[in-house]
Amino acid sequence: MNTQTQNTQTQNTQTHSEVLAVLETWLGAIRAGDLDAIGRHYAADVSAYDAVGPLRFQGRPAYAEHWRRCLEFCEGETIYEPQPPAVFADSQLAVVHFLLRCGKRKADGSEESSWMRTTLGLRREAGSHWLIFHEHSSIPFDMESGQTQFGLTP
Repeated sequence: MNTQTQNTQTQNTQTHSEVLAVLETWLGAIRAGDLDAIGRHYAADVSAYDAVGPLRFQGRPAYAEHWRRCLEFCEGETIYEPQPPAVFADSQLAVVHFLLRCGKRKADGSEESSWMRTTLGLRREAGSHWLIFHEHSSIPFDMESGQTQFGLTP
């Protein structure tokens, strides 16, 4: 293996690890219900397409308000559990996608959750840290009935 190939593989491994670390802190902030910490993971110009709410959220303030409403709705313990993510990254951009179990665990121990599809676009800003500039989450629906398919499992 030549030095250039070895450096590229090291860079990709390092970048992959950095992106996964950002994903873990983002997930931790969501599970903790820490709105400020959640917001720090997003670029100022984030464009988000969520499974609930309007067609698009544009900018960190709009998406922060959406997160506030979601966390208020999820009284009890927040369930935000992804399957192992697929990460595609170079030194400046990354795409991460995964299936996500999202919902809440009530005080009586019962759960309300469903599986979603999530894709994140991240970019390196200020030469060092990664921020989410694009997020898309969706829940499949049946084309004939128009009903959301909450009961699907991986």
